[in-house]
Amino acid sequence: MSSGIYPILRPLLFTLPPERAHALALSSLQFAHRLHLTGASLGDEGETVSLMGLRFPNRVGLAAGFDKNARHIDALGSLGFGFIEVGTVTPRAQAGQPLPRLFRLPGQRALINRMGFPNEGMDVVASRLAQRRYPGVLGINIGKNAATPLEQAVDDYVACYRMLAGYADYVAVNVSSPNTQGLRQLQQVDNLRPILSALVEERQQVATHTGRSVPLLAKVSPDLTEADLTAIAQLLIELQIDGVIATNTTLSRPANAGATAGESGGLSGAPLRKLARDAVATLRAVAGDRLAIIGVGGIASGDDAIGMLKAGADLVQIYSGLIYRGPGLIGELRRALRSR
Repeated sequence: MSSGIYPILRPLLFTLPPERAHALALSSLQFAHRLHLTGASLGDEGETVSLMGLRFPNRVGLAAGFDKNARHIDALGSLGFGFIEVGTVTPRAQAGQPLPRLFRLPGQRALINRMGFPNEGMDVVASRLAQRRYPGVLGINIGKNAATPLEQAVDDYVACYRMLAGYADYVAVNVSSPNTQGLRQLQQVDNLRPILSALVEERQQVATHTGRSVPLLAKVSPDLTEADLTAIAQLLIELQIDGVIATNTTLSRPANAGATAGESGGLSGAPLRKLARDAVATLRAVAGDRLAIIGVGGIASGDDAIGMLKAGADLVQIYSGLIYRGPGLIGELRRALRSR
């Protein structure tokens, strides 16, 4: 779906239930891509960023959750993203939470979701990743199955890494979604340490066999305290984790958001902007240049993206902003961040 036609189609899409509209938008984009109607360049020397041993064609990425099952990587890449993060992927396929589980807050340019990691499982996703042609950076976001007890979560994360790292440019460890019961407890340092330590060990074993060390990042919640974020940053540095994604969705709600705001789940979009930016600033203050930081949350304009970089992010990701603004937002962000 081109940037020019999206403003015309968005009112129609917004008459549909959000998940149906999302599927229709992606299938339309896939169709346009097959007809070679999309094909933005990924960047030139003024946009290229080297980070974590990777070359990012530009600083603008697509956040996890948009293409959960890696069905549309090439089509989405043709919109001009410098990097795309697929998932969240779990070891076994799961349906996620019952419908409805995605809600719009148009007045706030926000979304609430309680998806619960619906995905087709790591085997199916791996088979799709093997076929991708998108030349930008590909991240894979991994999580645990809802049925897996917290004390066995490490097994799910290691299984996903072992299966998917060979197809990834980086792997993001999702311990911060509010939509899988108990998952956020894994952000506590005592719970996070064994997961990340096991992944670091697995990364070394994979690197020994393949000659390639795949960067690891942790995705954190915007609802953590400054002390929590500080402790996590220190742990990531200690374990030689490559970076952090700040942030996931929030359980907080904007004032005067209307009836939809009463739905349970994680809030994304414009109301998340300050929380995400503050989290990035805290992480950068603690980490200095020892962690790569991807800023995500409330980015819906060039000024938002610049503000995220000023707070300390190296790269930015979008999701809700793409829903409300359409593909034209990608070019706007790239122009704003060029040569920064």
